[in-house]
Amino acid sequence: MAMHVGKPTAVAPEPGLEEPPDGGAAGGGDRHKLTALQGLAALSLDAMASVAYGPESIVLVLAAAGAHGMGFTLPVTLAIAALLAVLVASYRQVIAAFPDGGGSYAVARRHLGRRTGLVAAASLILDYVLNVAVSVTAGVAALTSAFPALHGERVWICLAVLAVVTAVNLRGVVDSAKAFLLPTALFVGSILAMITVGLLRDGPVGTASAAGHASALGEGGTTVGALLLLKAFAAGCSALTGVEAVANAVPSFRAPAARRARRTEVALGALLGVMLIGLSVLIGRFHLQPVEGVTVLAQLADASFGHNAAFYVVQFATMVLLALAANTSFGGLPVLMGLLARDNHLPHVFALKADRQVHRHGVVWLALVSAVLLVLSGGDTNTLVPLFAIGVFVGFTICQVGMVRHWSGERPRGWRTKAALNGFGGLLTGVCALVVTATKFTEGAWLIVLALPLIVLVFEKIHRAYAEIGERLELGRVPQPPHRAHSLVVVPVSGLSRLTCQALTAARSLGDEVLAVTVTHPTAEDRPAAEALRRDWELWNPGVELTELPSESRSLGRPVSAYVRRLARTHPGAQVTVLIPETEPAHLWQRLLQNQRGSVVAHAVRRDTDAVICRLRFRITAEPGPTVLDAARTGS
Repeated sequence: MAMHVGKPTAVAPEPGLEEPPDGGAAGGGDRHKLTALQGLAALSLDAMASVAYGPESIVLVLAAAGAHGMGFTLPVTLAIAALLAVLVASYRQVIAAFPDGGGSYAVARRHLGRRTGLVAAASLILDYVLNVAVSVTAGVAALTSAFPALHGERVWICLAVLAVVTAVNLRGVVDSAKAFLLPTALFVGSILAMITVGLLRDGPVGTASAAGHASALGEGGTTVGALLLLKAFAAGCSALTGVEAVANAVPSFRAPAARRARRTEVALGALLGVMLIGLSVLIGRFHLQPVEGVTVLAQLADASFGHNAAFYVVQFATMVLLALAANTSFGGLPVLMGLLARDNHLPHVFALKADRQVHRHGVVWLALVSAVLLVLSGGDTNTLVPLFAIGVFVGFTICQVGMVRHWSGERPRGWRTKAALNGFGGLLTGVCALVVTATKFTEGAWLIVLALPLIVLVFEKIHRAYAEIGERLELGRVPQPPHRAHSLVVVPVSGLSRLTCQALTAARSLGDEVLAVTVTHPTAEDRPAAEALRRDWELWNPGVELTELPSESRSLGRPVSAYVRRLARTHPGAQVTVLIPETEPAHLWQRLLQNQRGSVVAHAVRRDTDAVICRLRFRITAEPGPTVLDAARTGS
């Protein structure tokens, strides 16, 4: 009987596949991690770029009430800035309490239960994937606005930009931070310069960008109701997307990771708050009115700098940063997927890291799904924007509620104030989630409402599958002592060669009894080859009997798997191994010349039997000389 030492409820990542602790085996892994400044460049692009469309979202909603409604731009922005301060304070605490990353998923999993944690994870996944698509399409839209001839090629341009961002991230999070540090600094610097210069102006220097464009201001509107302000607040909160990215990617920072991540979170919140409030002040100072076809940011640059080189610098910096804001998702989502994989809610392959501390499988998966969205949307930003903000608000709300439970459970000094702050933030973000969902439901938000529970169901199904595998493997129990079983090694052959000799030599080393088999076809064209092999085998006399397996349908794998099944029935308790000899050419292109017989046999044996499969590769070197054998043994 097996002795229980714990309840097997999940499958741990496969032995030999786990990464060493941070720093790597050689202790040099920290150079592949982020400093606080690099973290600001790698993980803040989404939040920074949102200043390009956050204030504009507020203005477009308030414009329905005419010039009177536009006067509420600054109060609404101040409310959003207050919420931003609450979120930054909250996520600083999340970083300290959950240094392994995961953000709202980690908070909810511990304090609100596994199912709520999965909802938070699903919302973050949706937000990150949509952020890539929205950022790339928005950046390309800015490019095609400047060069209309490229409009017809926008999908291909989107895919090219996505390929560049993906390639940079596959090289490592530090390399991506270095690559995007200059565009981030250029954008932030140009926006701050525009705000500073604009505050020194008595009036707008230029209005050339808006000249000739129809006004989007409502006619005769004088009443500003609570619902309109609420819609403007919810629309402007799109500027808060990306605030959670630092908390999700804490393990990507250099030690002390939590301290660096908290500094980065504060710097991100401060910069974002200053830019949002500054832009809103300029909107009121210049009495700006929204017009069709020209962004609010472009009008502000025109009013502050005039229609000169500085104006185009702001536009160029905005275009580049919008296109590269997808990098935030590449920094945060793979880490989150790695945590989900470790909790057995995603395939374990997403928990693996490459040499440069990159969750390569997560990066590639994110790029592929984003590419599909870009193609389906036709590279149109407006198709994707209605889906964008819902997921992040759901994650914000869950995280805030979870932190309230955290404070009430831990009860440190001043816990009531902290819990009240988080509770107030959770109320605000919850209202935002409801308002955005309701107002954007018919514009595509219903897809998110449908996708959230579906993703959670997928998580649950994967978790149950790992639990069932763990039960079958008796994980957490002390197994019975191993024992020696009679070993039968089956070697499929098709002719006599040095490869056949090496295969039988390896088989005799592995097993007690070696059985060579060959598949024959009873047709006139195949009969001479079968007779020749039989005659040559008798002349060679290797000490191993050759068994012919006739196949009427010219199948190769099925006769071998059927023979293995018969062996298992006639030799109960014996260990059956199928050793498949294969050649491995010196050059990659030469592998296209192979007939793939070994793969066909291996697939059939793996599908139909429980035998162990051993692929013995005979390596053909580029230069004349001795060959090297490499036996790769895999369990079926």
